[in-house]
Amino acid sequence: MKALFDQVSIKASKMVTNAYSTSFSLGIRMLHESVREPVYAIYGFVRFADEIVDSFEGYKQRELIADFRKQTAEAIEQKISLNPILNSFQHAVNHYKIDQWLIDSFFDSMEMDLDDQTYDQETFEKYILGSAQVVGLMCLRVFCNGDNAQFESLKEGAMSLGSAFQKVNFLRDLKADKDNLGRLYFPGMNMSEWSPKLKAEIEDDIAKDFKNALEAINRLPANSKYGVYTAYRYYFKLFRKLESVTFEELFTKRLRVPNTTKFRLLFTSKARLAMGTYFL
Repeated sequence: MKALFDQVSIKASKMVTNAYSTSFSLGIRMLHESVREPVYAIYGFVRFADEIVDSFEGYKQRELIADFRKQTAEAIEQKISLNPILNSFQHAVNHYKIDQWLIDSFFDSMEMDLDDQTYDQETFEKYILGSAQVVGLMCLRVFCNGDNAQFESLKEGAMSLGSAFQKVNFLRDLKADKDNLGRLYFPGMNMSEWSPKLKAEIEDDIAKDFKNALEAINRLPANSKYGVYTAYRYYFKLFRKLESVTFEELFTKRLRVPNTTKFRLLFTSKARLAMGTYFL
């Protein structure tokens, strides 16, 4: 009888994904159906944790994230949770043997968001690891489906991809993070001073991440290559838009990729994969 509850749980994770991110929703739909549900489960889980630290101002956020962390551990151990988001996540963790350190690192980064701090290179890299790179590794566990040798060979590329996505998000959301959350993640940046030189350095770093990730995408299993490559091209397109404007403009508006462009990327990505042409 639990099968029905599990179906309801994954539907809840899918609903969360669709509500919060059109780009990830499109990317997941391009994955093979055998891996879609666990990726929905992972995204729903990380989205809820992120909501606690980003959106629940006025509530006891530290207690909420600590409780969510505790509930997550209990769900994984007991292989069930009455929270449908955690129930679908524990199933993915237990079935695909997602490493506990990935989950711990993720929660460590979420808790960092509750502290008022500026980031140096060490704390920035720690935050990127926990907030983005480990999520890519969770998904990679699903894609590799128990093939540890394949996982290890793709691990570095998956981390680069997660890093690129998160840094692009940081650039895109400079205004919202500064105005609404009082955060600036990039080392060397403060609330009153930034420079073209710093922006160029950030963009060079992101470009290196994209380059490293593309090589790994070429070696992904067939169950995930199309979806990941589509997401890659979407974020690279957004990155190019961010490169084309000044810091001052980033602090006044939020750039986005139009839906028409997103759908065009879906079709052209499939054609390029069919031809074996991994260019942008």
